[in-house]
Parts: sequence; structure tokens; C-alpha cells
Amino acid sequence: MPRDKQTENLPIFKKAEEIYELVSKIVDLIPEDNKELQTVKKEILNDALLLMVKVAGAEAGELYDIKMEAATIIRKAAHNLIIQYHALEMFGFEEVEYYKIVRDLVEEYRLLFIDWVNSFDKQNYVIDRWGLFNPPGVGPFDFDPDDDIPFNPDDFNFDD
Repeated sequence: MPRDKQTENLPIFKKAEEIYELVSKIVDLIPEDNKELQTVKKEILNDALLLMVKVAGAEAGELYDIKMEAATIIRKAAHNLIIQYHALEMFGFEEVEYYKIVRDLVEEYRLLFIDWVNSFDKQNYVIDRWGLFNPPGVGPFDFDPDDDIPFNPDDFNFDD
């Protein structure tokens, strides 16, 4: 993943790194011979990584709808991390109590997430015709003023 210092310095990104580092250490304690726990381990690592990757992706873009799509994926990954405690417990992970620390860190992440999402520029968007990721007050059937801009490809010389 390309590194961007501005993104890396965001509190939400730093918290995601902290979560990933802790999760990595905890799941390293999972026995290699337990197939169920190894599957849970992969899911946990994937979800923890998404907390960072999707913040970086959202920060690389500017459009509200793209940022909100990333935020939705982050929320799902964070929720998955919280409930994986039960899978670890169900499959007999002996050090499951350590995972409660992950849940506490995800709660800290959630609070940072709220501030981060509120910082999105609601004026910089393309209408989401599916209706999921529009800024407040914008609907999927709203008129897009950009549709009135005439475009004739013959007006441009693409051979240069």
C-alpha cells in the first residue's frame, strides 16, 4: 500500500495500525492445527487490515460518495472484529480474554470514525443513482446540473 504521510498522521489511521498490530500478536497465539481457528484468524486479519486500507483509499479520493462507500466497508469490518470474540471463544481459543482489548480499541476507533466521516466534504459529490451514498438532501433521482453541459467528442482532437 502506498504510504501518504498526511493519511498516516490521521488519528483514525493510527488507531487502525494499533488495532492491526495487536490483532496480529493475538492471532499468532492460535494453534496451527486448529482449522476453525485458522479460518477465524484470516478473517480477523483481513478485517483489521481493512480499517487501514479503506481509510487510505477514502483519503486518496475526494468525492463524498466514494468516501462513504469506504466508510461503510470500514463499519462492517469493525463490527466483524467485535463479534469475532465469540468465534474465538466457541472454537476454544485459550487466550480469548486478550481479545477484549481489541474490542476496547475498536470502540476508540468508532469515536474517531464518527469525527472522520463528519469531515467529508458534502459539496463534492457525484449523485449516487443507487441512492446509498448521497450527501444529506441529495436523492438518486435529483437533477444533475452537469447533465446540461454539452459534450461533443468531435470538438476534441484525441490523436495528439
